[in-house]
Parts: sequence; structure tokens; C-alpha cells
Amino acid sequence: RVLNVNVGVLGHIDSGKTALARALSTTGSTAAFDRAPQSRARGITLDLGFSCLRTALPPQLGPGPGELQFTLVDCPGHASLIRTIIGGAQIIDLMMLVIDVTKGMQTQSAECLVIGQIACQKMVVVLNKIDLLPEGKRQSAIEKMTKKMQKTLENTKFCGCPIVAVAAKPGGPEAPESETPLGVSELIEVLKSQAYLPSRDPSGHFLMAVDHCFSIKGQGTVMTGTILSGSVSLGDNVEIPALKVTKKVKSMQMFHTPVTYAMQGDRVGICVTQFDPKLLERGLVCTPESLHTIHAAIISVKKIQYFRGALQTKAKFHITVGHETVMGRVMFFSPAPADFSDEIQENVFDFEKDYLYQEEYLSKDSNSSEENKENDQTGEIQLPKQQWALLEFEKPVTCPKLCLVIGSKLDTDIHTNTCRLAFHGVLLQGVEDKNYSETFLPKLKVYKLKHKEGQVERV
Repeated sequence: RVLNVNVGVLGHIDSGKTALARALSTTGSTAAFDRAPQSRARGITLDLGFSCLRTALPPQLGPGPGELQFTLVDCPGHASLIRTIIGGAQIIDLMMLVIDVTKGMQTQSAECLVIGQIACQKMVVVLNKIDLLPEGKRQSAIEKMTKKMQKTLENTKFCGCPIVAVAAKPGGPEAPESETPLGVSELIEVLKSQAYLPSRDPSGHFLMAVDHCFSIKGQGTVMTGTILSGSVSLGDNVEIPALKVTKKVKSMQMFHTPVTYAMQGDRVGICVTQFDPKLLERGLVCTPESLHTIHAAIISVKKIQYFRGALQTKAKFHITVGHETVMGRVMFFSPAPADFSDEIQENVFDFEKDYLYQEEYLSKDSNSSEENKENDQTGEIQLPKQQWALLEFEKPVTCPKLCLVIGSKLDTDIHTNTCRLAFHGVLLQGVEDKNYSETFLPKLKVYKLKHKEGQVERV
């Protein structure tokens, strides 16, 4: 019995994530440790790396023999690769935030923390590179940074999470391989204590996020990735929506071990009949006809508190839906003011109700709420419990229902110390019709408040 838990390794560039993944791993996959030639040449991680660490099953996960397999998802740290990081974050159960102990929190560490809060339940903070601290002052410096991190995490859902100090590669990248990492065995124990039984559901449509694709002569084409939902067996037919083709599963492997069945949460390589691997570098594979290509969508919206600036209607954002990022225009709307305090059903959108058009997302600091304040004598700002947005994509996207949506301003200069992630939400209703402005939009009852003034000429 092998229980798989996906652990994301996230953090700022050069905080030592790949070295940490290498120090923890017992097996690398075809896509581990910067295998890509461009990564080696530039000395940075460009894509998701996968490797695994197998250990005995800890007692909290049930009696009986078995192994716990941590699949380590090594995410890039470079700011320009944030889309890859968001894709990686959706497949993880537990996050390791790697911090360079000599520098502390940096811009991308903060962005990784924001993504973690949206997509992840548990976190472990790893203070790396403790070998760079002078031995005499090492302990006090680690304690100081630990306190600082605890303070940073106070108002997040990861308040009180474990913080471990390590040196994944003492002496830096040039050091000989014989150098023993510091603190890694303690980190493994902490990971084991944080491991939980992720909810896995083999029913429903099969959906897998493919992150690497290559062909093996005489065998076929192998797609490796993580199963997001459902399950797959040998002989099943799977569809590759991007290529509009259906293929048969010939063989499957998990970290070099052949298997006949895999389910949600598993990292697997699936070999199908031959096609050109260059056509599918990354994307989705699914049960035939289960995914839809949409031109517009209605999503629930929550603003990310660290984003400075208003979320304006008609503004354009980079919208990450599932594993694709496209440009999209937004229009915000909220319940009618009388229904502001009504309880909202989760993950459902009611087309029968009337909604109020908003010039921007309503939050404590937005302009529209200033007006509400003037109209409302008590001075208390009334904010709706839930707000929505209509997204109009510049090019159609293929995605499952109820998937995570993140809106960001990726064209912001990465050297300014600001959070580029603006809002997140859940896709409630996708629109497949290209002429949705005629067929679908009339169903959406959004009204504007209008105000007219005039003069009475004679009574």
C-alpha cells in the first residue's frame, strides 16, 4: 500500500529549492532537478520538477504495513514563471515554502505564500542555507528569523506552522557531492508529522494535468503528469482536447514502477499510441468528451488582500484557469443591496435573481463603498457576502467545471515590491457558445442604478 502525498517546493529564486528537492529525494523522475538543457545553461529552474521520497507510513495514517510516498513538485522561483507555479500549486496537498535564511521573505516568497493560501491546506517553512551563517551566531540568527516568519504568518491560515532550518547543499552549488546536508532528516520527520490522508475520489471523469511529453521508439508517446480527478486503467480511451484526438492507454508507470491503475492525486506516466510529443508540451488529458472549451464564464470573486489598487470593471487581467493563462476582461457585479447579507450557496449561481452592476469590486477601500457610506447614515460600510464577475476571454480555454481561477497583473514590473496576484475564485458557469453576447448574456440579469436630475418649469 503506497499512500501518495504531493508536496510543493515553492519560494523565491535562488533560495535553494532544487537542491532541497535533490537532498530529500530517493527517486527522480524524467523531469527532476533541472533536467532540461536550458535550465542547466541558465542555472535556474524553468519548469516543474518531480521526484519522490519514500518512507515508512507514520502511525497517524493508520495501522498496517505500507509506504508513504512524498511526490516533490519543485516549482520555479523566477517571477516570470508564475503561471507554471500556479499550475503546480493546484496539484499539491502540502507546501514547503523555502526561505533563504540570510535574506528572509522576498517578493516571490510572498507571492508563493498567497498562492499557497488559495490552493493549499498545510505548510512547512524551510529556512535554507544555514551553512552561510557563522557558527557562533548561527543559532541566534535562526531563532531571530523563525520569530520573524511566525510574525509574518500570524494573519494567514498557516499561523503556527512548523519552521525547520536546513542546509540542503552546504558550500553552495560548486561544493563536492560528498558534503552531507544539514537538518534534512529532521525535515523529513516534520513532513511525516504533517502528512494527512488527502481526500481522493476515484469516481467521476478522469482528468490529468500533463507537464511533460516524450516519445519512446517502438512503444508510443508518454505523457507524464498528475491526476486531478477520477481514475484511469490500462486499455482506457483518453482524449487530448488540445489536439482533438482520442488515444488508448498502452502502459503506465509511477516512478519507474509499472502499474495497471492510477487515481486522483497520483503522479503517473501514461504511454499511448504514437503522436508528435512537440504538439503537447503541457495541457490536459481526460475522459473523452468530458471537458468543455469556453469563451466566457461567471466566477465567484475574492480580492487578494495584498493586491494594491482597485479591481475595475472592463479592466484586463491575466486569467489562469486550470493550467492555461489567457488575457480576459472582467465585469464585476454583486447581489441587489437588499440581499447583501443573504447567505450565499457555495459553488452555485442563480440566474433567477437580479444583480447590481459594479464599476469595481467592492471592498473597504473602494470608491463605490465611499458612496454607500454617504447614503448610509450609520457610517458602517455595507459589503455583500459574495461578489461575482463575468470573464470574457480573448481566446477560448479548455477547463473542468468548478476549477480554480486566479486573476493577476503579470505585466507589472517584477522589480517593484508588489503582489501581482489580484483575485481568485471558482468557475461556476462556463459559456461554450461563441455568440454568447446574443444567446447567453440576456439570461444574466444585471442592472445599473441610474440617476437623472431636471427642473420643473411650471406647476
